[in-house]
Amino acid sequence: MNVQRDFLLLMTLSVTAAAPAVGQTAAPSIPDFSGSWNHAPLNGLELPISGPGPVRNRSRRLTGPQAGTGNGAQLVGDYTNPILQPWAAEVVKKFGEISLAGKGYPTPRNQCWPEQVPFVFANYGMQVLQQSDKVTILYPFDHQFRQVRLNQPHPPHVTPSWYGDSVGHYEGDTLVVDTVGIKIGPFSMIDWYGTPFTEALHLVERYRLIDYEATKEAIERDAKENFQFANPDNGPAVDPNYKGKGLQIQVTVEDEGAFAMPWSATVTLRRALDERLELVCADNTEWYPGTHSAVPMADKPDF
Repeated sequence: MNVQRDFLLLMTLSVTAAAPAVGQTAAPSIPDFSGSWNHAPLNGLELPISGPGPVRNRSRRLTGPQAGTGNGAQLVGDYTNPILQPWAAEVVKKFGEISLAGKGYPTPRNQCWPEQVPFVFANYGMQVLQQSDKVTILYPFDHQFRQVRLNQPHPPHVTPSWYGDSVGHYEGDTLVVDTVGIKIGPFSMIDWYGTPFTEALHLVERYRLIDYEATKEAIERDAKENFQFANPDNGPAVDPNYKGKGLQIQVTVEDEGAFAMPWSATVTLRRALDERLELVCADNTEWYPGTHSAVPMADKPDF
């Protein structure tokens, strides 16, 4: 009898310790974004359902099963997009004219430079590592990564860096990431169309899980705008058997130096096969005929 009484007392104390006190609520659970995710289109930014959005491709595919989508062989950004300040519109127009002439122009990707945010969403996927004090995001192309410090402010004086200073916090089921201080290099751009930015660039990303049907709808909506790759050659392939939740990032972009107004975009990802691909940009130094990437090369071997 004493043994049974002691056992019941122990169980009662355990339940009491685990339950929140009267007037208190249990700590909210942290959403689980960890693992590998696939992104089907090479263009990283999807159009928002409403409101001002990113620059689109004026050149469209005329034939094939995805006719009507942006033509990846001609990167002709819509320089009439009202988000662009006049000088930024001229930059986009200039790059489009180069592409229409059948020539390539330098981008962070083909010059083996950091792709920065939000250009880095052009990767065909990513892997998320969550810890109590930070979130690390790995991008497959050229070993790129970002670290988001949790529950911390930006420093009073941010030293510009390639991926900026990112701080985040959880709001219920959403991870909110605020990024400032993105460094500008010789090939920096927002997207494939050469859309420029300035030191004033400010990004807010909101990561949340959405159900399978909502994920499907978002992918189908984007498939009307951007060519979708079923089996990307430089990123993790989608898991064809997964019917669970997808990951969607809502991005808000502000830059009073380059844009006439804030604008937004989304990035929708599906659960990917857990692949590890070695994708080294410097292994491919000639991206378009006769033009080599700006990768430092020694005149002679070191030894």
